[in-house]
Amino acid sequence: MDIKVIAEVLFFLVLVLLVAKPMGNFMYLVFDGKRNFLSPVMEPVEKFIYKVSGVKDSGQGWAEYALSVIAFNILGLIVLFAIMMFQQFLPLNPQGLKAPEWRLALNTAISFVTNTNWQAYTPESTVSYFTQMVGLAVQNFVSAASGIAVSLALIRGLVRKQTRDLGNFWVDLTRSCLYVLLPIAIISALFLVWQGVPQNFSGYTHAVTVEGAKQVIGQGTVASQEAIKELGTNGGGFFNANSAHPYENPTPLSNILEMLLIILIPAGLIFTFGKFVHDIKQGRALFYAVFITFAIFIAGAVYYETAPNPAFAKGAAVTNISAKDIPSEGKETRFFGGASPIFSVVTTVTSCGAVNNMHDSNMPMTGFIELFDMQLGELIFGGVGSGMYTLLLFALITVFLAGLMIGRTPEYLGKKIGPTEIKLTAAASLFSGIMMLVVSAIAVYVPGAAASTMGSVPHGFSQMLYAATSTAGNNGSAFAGFNANTGFWNLILGLNMFVARFVPMILVLMLAGRFAAKNVTPVSVGTLPTNDALFAFMLVMVILLVGGLTFLPALSMGPIADHMALFSGIR
Repeated sequence: MDIKVIAEVLFFLVLVLLVAKPMGNFMYLVFDGKRNFLSPVMEPVEKFIYKVSGVKDSGQGWAEYALSVIAFNILGLIVLFAIMMFQQFLPLNPQGLKAPEWRLALNTAISFVTNTNWQAYTPESTVSYFTQMVGLAVQNFVSAASGIAVSLALIRGLVRKQTRDLGNFWVDLTRSCLYVLLPIAIISALFLVWQGVPQNFSGYTHAVTVEGAKQVIGQGTVASQEAIKELGTNGGGFFNANSAHPYENPTPLSNILEMLLIILIPAGLIFTFGKFVHDIKQGRALFYAVFITFAIFIAGAVYYETAPNPAFAKGAAVTNISAKDIPSEGKETRFFGGASPIFSVVTTVTSCGAVNNMHDSNMPMTGFIELFDMQLGELIFGGVGSGMYTLLLFALITVFLAGLMIGRTPEYLGKKIGPTEIKLTAAASLFSGIMMLVVSAIAVYVPGAAASTMGSVPHGFSQMLYAATSTAGNNGSAFAGFNANTGFWNLILGLNMFVARFVPMILVLMLAGRFAAKNVTPVSVGTLPTNDALFAFMLVMVILLVGGLTFLPALSMGPIADHMALFSGIR
């Protein structure tokens, strides 16, 4: 492996370590209502928003909080769908783009409202600047803020005692956008403009190449959407090529910034949790558990993407290789050799879905890592907010299993985990995985569904499994070559995104309500420590075992079979 690639991996990992804790500390101040360096500017704006909207900073029980989450997001879904269906009558449409087919518009609206940003269309030829800015970009902010809000509700449920108060969704939503997402997105957008990312309302440029061919070069409000697309772990690109497009990701600096933005809030929220429970060791144990797993996944992806293609040695007709027999087609070759595999892992361990390379072009075992990342519930840092509450669900499962082994009623942070709590925990943590497998199974048996795939049988199955996994995991990335823009796929994947996003949210809020109503049990000699290296190790084992046992059969029919075919020279 090239020393430059190793240096690139180490540099990024160190960068994550450096920014996670300060970010977490800042978010704790924001969400606990304490003064922070933005308060002099943002506090008057926050109070004005509450006054205009009629929001009162009063506590909500789990049912009221859940109703607020669902009502707000359904309203956003209706508005976004309407914007897309009437975009030809709305301003900022210099290309004169018409409304997309209704099933595609519905799929897209669900996609952005659920923080998935699955794009079964070509953005630059389908949606106007108005739709991009007022429709899609707005949902990039508020869908991310919704995830943060639900994670905060669960944290408060674990911290507070004998109360129904989980905080206020509208306050959490406002503070997430006002203090966290908006300032960082503005600064990042300006940085991207400096790096060469467009930000304008110009019509597309029509050019003629040296060979005489006509070319249409897209323009638009790219930098602003690019910043929140990464920061909110949304992933929906302004261009079809996403962050592989030179207008979205022009330089090595922009590439590093975009990867850092993707992981910034999910990593920081773990330390925010530590501050909320007044035990930073609790956050540190969770952080290092996921950080070490994250580093292992990056190492695996980098290894498979920088090793020679074994099919080439067999004399097979392989077209995606460089002069060193290393796969290069569909990869990011403008930057260092680790640019593609690092970005691939960063975007799949979170619920982002942005890509700077075509995942379908990666080696089969890299595809295995990408799929496994998402199938774990994207809790190895995970999505903005959703990763935090999924990680806490697995922490509860770990405590429960450990309690069974020592014959003691399990408890976490002093809250006893009874039969109802563990049922809610299991249902919430496994629901998305069940949807991934159910949708994949339906697609296998529906006539014509497999026509959307390309390649060999195992690779075609991998494409369908990836689509079901990505949408249920609110990720949004895809194996290129998979045609998602059909009636069947638009409807079933739209349903998959909606159900897999909001059912776990409701279950998490129910769980938070039950924990909030409990008293805290004093620590005793029989209490399992949850802030040390042993617990972090047990947590990692539970995550990997649950993921392995649930998905290994499906993975063996897809990327593992595809990988084995390479050694026969038949891929």
